[in-house]
Parts: sequence; C-alpha cells; structure tokens
Amino acid sequence: MITSGHNPITLLKRILSLAEISPFVLIADSLAQSSRKLLEEVHYNVKEDSKISIIYVSFETVDKPSYADVFIAAGSLSLDKLTQTVRTFLPSTNVPDGSKTMVLIDSMNYISSNHVGQFVSGISSRNSTLLGVYHTDVPEYRESVSHYPKSIELLHFMATTVMEVQPVLPQNATEEQMKDDLSRFLIPRGLNNHTFQLVLTTRRKSGRSLSYKFLINSETHSYDNIVTSDLIEDRDNETPEMLQDLTTFNLTTSAKQKLAKEQVELPFLEAQSFNTGGAIVYQFEKDDDYDEEDPFEDPF
Repeated sequence: MITSGHNPITLLKRILSLAEISPFVLIADSLAQSSRKLLEEVHYNVKEDSKISIIYVSFETVDKPSYADVFIAAGSLSLDKLTQTVRTFLPSTNVPDGSKTMVLIDSMNYISSNHVGQFVSGISSRNSTLLGVYHTDVPEYRESVSHYPKSIELLHFMATTVMEVQPVLPQNATEEQMKDDLSRFLIPRGLNNHTFQLVLTTRRKSGRSLSYKFLINSETHSYDNIVTSDLIEDRDNETPEMLQDLTTFNLTTSAKQKLAKEQVELPFLEAQSFNTGGAIVYQFEKDDDYDEEDPFEDPF
C-alpha cells in the first residue's frame, strides 16, 4: 500500500464530490457489501452542486433514483444503441465553467469482456466522469476466446480510480467463515450495514498508484483512515538505517525528493486517451535528423 503526503480523507472527499479529475471510477462490490451505500454517499457529496448533472444507466434498477437527472433503461438496448443514447446527453467540448456530468452505470456485469473496452471508450468524455459498478460475486460468461482477460481485469486496467467496498465483519466472525457462507448463498447477519470499509486506489498523472483504506459511516457521513499492518510494515522497511553501511553512495530519499518523483509525468501516459485509443507520441530534439521528403521517417 503506497502513500504520499496527500491527506487521505481530503482525497476521498474530492473524489466523491467529483472535484478530483478522474475520468473513470470503478466501484467493486459483492454480496457481503453492496455499493448502494457508497452511491448514496456520492449523492450526498454532489447534491449541493447544481452544476453537476447525473446520467443514470440502468441494467438492474427499475425505478429512477431521485438524484438522477437522466434515466436510461439499458436492458432493451443494444450496445451500439446504448452508446449513442448516452452520448446524446454528454456535454460538448464547449461547456460552461464549473459544469460537470457523471455517467453512473449500476452494473457493468452485463457487458461482455470483448466489448467492455469499446463501450467505456465510446461513452467517455473529457468533460464527464464515468462511475461504473461491478459485482465481483457474479459469474462471468466466457466466450470462445478463453485467453482473453476477464472484465474485472480490463476494468481495473482502464479505471483511474478503483473503490472496493468491504463489510465490517460481525463480532466473532472470521473472513473465511463469511466466504464459506456466501459461497452457499447464506448471508450472515450484520452485513450490508451503513458502516463499511472502503479500499481506495487512485492513479496519479505520474503513473504511480496511491492506496488507502477507510471506515465509512453513511449515516453520519464520517470517514476514518485505517492504517493497516502492511502499511506499517512498508514504513518500517523504508527506514534509512537499513541502507546505511551498504555502500559509499547515499541510497536514502528525502521527503522533497519523493515529492518531486511523484510529480514527474511519464511520457507514455499522453498516449493513453479514451478519445484516441492510443497514439504514438514523439518529441523532436534539436539534434534529430528529419527528412521531410522521406515518408518512412514520419513518426506520426
């Protein structure tokens, strides 16, 4: 679990209120803890912002939620038709200052792994945030191409922010016992409570991932950062004393150097765009020998 100088709770609130730039937010839930409470928490953080419009794409929800501005029933639409319908409500390139759009998909399990990448890129926009829910306990239908990655793996790769909701285990209950009960569709009491755990993973522009764990109370809207044992172990492993007397070079990293490293933007990230689907990015230098008459030297 990687951390930095950022305040974890402030970062979480910025993501829930759409103040943090994150084109694709993935929410992973299960039978043990539904994402419904987290979606209500998102609504709580954005409801006072009149400049945010919510497009609700429903595969499972029958009635339109009160916070949805646009409700699209996706069950009877083909994937191409659904993509066209969603895009009609997305903002154009010229939008008023401060206005935002959130596309909320209540279940991405209904989209096959062969088409999920095309669907995400088709409805992604520079002026909107895609918030997709995936149920990790639902078996995935696998087509003939067995070596193709699973949908959850592709979604994790494309998402700029991943939020995994986890239950707070009841007293005297173990995680192994809970998994065994859920495998037999026996839901123990105390699960799907208003108090749950959230594992937040967000990717920075530098390509580095930051991970935090929170305890969320959806009734009081309070967030507590949980420092896990593996995080404490990582901090202990990074003590400068362990690197002393190993060499004459200075192997330690100061806080200023760590901050500068986090702010470095890797060049390959520029080619990862939903709109272009990947591109070759080449920056000319003064010593490059470029012949305009030779078409094979065109880097684009």
